[in-house]
This record gives sequence, structure tokens and C-alpha cells, in this order.
Amino acid sequence: MKIKRHSAAFAVLAAGALVLAGCGTDQNTPQGGGNPALDALQLECGTKPVSGEGSSAQKNAVDVFARDYGLKCPGQNVNYTKSGSGKGVAAFTAGQVDFGGSDSPLNEEKGEVAKAAERCQGNPAWNLPMVFGPVAIAYNVEGVDDLTLNADVIAKIYQGQIKKWDDPAIKALNPNAQLPATDIVPFFRSDESGTTENFQKYLATATGGAWTGKGKTFQGGPGVGQGREGSDQVSQSVKATPGAITYVEWSFAKNLQLGQAKIDSGAGPVELTTENVGKAIDGAQIQGEGHDLRVDLESIYGNKQPGVYPIVLNTYEIVCSKGYDPETAKSVKAFLTVAANADPQQLQDAGYVPLPEGFKTKVTEAVSAIS
Repeated sequence: MKIKRHSAAFAVLAAGALVLAGCGTDQNTPQGGGNPALDALQLECGTKPVSGEGSSAQKNAVDVFARDYGLKCPGQNVNYTKSGSGKGVAAFTAGQVDFGGSDSPLNEEKGEVAKAAERCQGNPAWNLPMVFGPVAIAYNVEGVDDLTLNADVIAKIYQGQIKKWDDPAIKALNPNAQLPATDIVPFFRSDESGTTENFQKYLATATGGAWTGKGKTFQGGPGVGQGREGSDQVSQSVKATPGAITYVEWSFAKNLQLGQAKIDSGAGPVELTTENVGKAIDGAQIQGEGHDLRVDLESIYGNKQPGVYPIVLNTYEIVCSKGYDPETAKSVKAFLTVAANADPQQLQDAGYVPLPEGFKTKVTEAVSAIS
């Protein structure tokens, strides 16, 4: 993986809640129920429960992590509170939880880096990217089961420059498809959304700046499209509306069996699959230093290599590098080690992708260095 060092910030979604059972003994290594990576782990479970708070983008992933953690450390408690990324960071810096779940790394300009270091007994906090979830471009076009789009076409749809499914620009990407002369009905998130923020950042990066909207509020062309609140509403609207299109987390598109466009970044159409998203993650550049693994999202969104699906969101677990009491440190390290090795099929079923091996090595090395 390439390494860069400069500042960054980005956002994703908002929070989830979880209370599950986990570890009691200091050494505990039961089998992981069919997950070879989990079976092979040798853990010091610690004796204290693990507490976290923050982003709901990772809620279903944390469900998977906690299940696997319970298999490795019976009797342990993992308490993850739904509150949103900002509150998760605040709870962590105030010392109320062991880790913060956030859709963006600690922000130095807002004083979060300094507050986190103070909470960690004068030691730096690390941003560990543990959860990655792809965003699907979901559509409902009768008779079209295989559709390819690119960032320029998607941007022009949401800017109101492409209005029909048989537009020449779409035909050029789909020469063998029977595209109807149906109106395109774009849907977007009407509420503030980390998905929107990252979708707009993808469009801006992949179009070379032709898309100018940014932030958590969608900024398409005047009067273009229809807003809906929440991922469930935009996906349900696409399901019910001929000619519709939207951007939505993979799990929603899969659950409703919506069409999912392939993305052509210049090297041919790429389907949204675990493998193709994994290639994007593996090619990500890191902006932090040492074990502070802040991801440069532009290195993902602008990746034009063959076989890379580039529209990906991620969330961080924010932890102390040092400063925990010994038993809490053991519990936090055990939980995060299990999370990095979580069951790949269960993550995929929940709409996420497992960490590819090269990236997982970076994460697990950082987790191992917590003391």
C-alpha cells in the first residue's frame, strides 16, 4: 500500500446500538464456528467489558464483530451505543467509552486530536479504519438487467443534463442494451447524510471537478430529482418507480433486489462485488503517520485500475495508542483483533466487505501496538 502524509477528513453515516456478551478469562481461545481466521486467533481477552459509541454506518458490522467476539471470549460484554459520529468522538474524548465509532477521523482544527491525547493520558489516539461499505448505484429500468454507467454520466443525470434512459451517452456505455425512451427519475437523500457526502466527493473526484456539490446535503441541479429521507426511503422509491435511479448502501440494494449499475472508471465496466471493492480498499493511500490509519478517500474514488469498484464508505474505531488500564487494553485489543478477522460471509450478507489481506495487516499491526 502506498503511504501519504497530509491531513484529511470525510464522513459517512450515523450510529447503531448493540449490547452483546463476550470475555471473562484472561486467556481464551475457543473455536470460531467455521471462520478459519477467527479459529486461528490466540487472544488475551481481558476481564473488563468493552464500551463504544458513535456511527451507525457500522451498526450491522459491529453486530457481526460482537457475535464473533462472543465466540472467542465467552462472557464478555460489548456495549455499542447509537448516537452519531460527533457524539461518539465526544464520548471518547471525555473518557466515557473505550472507543469511538466515527465516519471521519479526529479533526485537529476542531481540537479533537488534542482532546483525545489528553483523554489517553498524554498519548496520541489512533484512527483505525475497520468497516468498509460500498455504495450501489441502484436503478429500475424495465428490460435492462445489465447497465454500465460512469461518473460523468451519473453527474449529468443529477445535474439534469441527461434526462432519458436512451440518451446517447448512456447508449455509448451500453451498446448491446435495449434502452427505453423512459424518463430518468433520480432520487437522492433529503436528509443530511454521510452517504451523500461521500457520493458527492466521489463524483467531484472522478469527474475531475465537474461536479461541484459537496457536504452532507445533496446539491444536484435545480429542480432535478426527488428527495427522500433515509436509505430505506430512497431504495423503496426506486423499487416502486419505473425509470428510477439512486445512490444507496449496498445492503439496501441487495435486500430489495434492485438493479445495480456497473461502474466504468476508464478500464471497463466493474461490478459491485466483495472482490472488486476489496481491490479499491487495497489500493487506498494512508494519510496518517505510523499506526494512525486515516484513509485518503480520493485515492479510492479516483482509482482507474481495472477491476476496481470505487464508490466506498468507511468508518473508524478511534482508540488510545496508550493510556488504558491493563485489563481494558487487553479487552479492547481482543475485540478489535476479532473485528479485523470477522466472518467474511456474514459481513457481506450485512452489506460490508471484509478487510483485504494487505490492508488487514496494517490494521492488526496497529491493534497489536495498543498498550
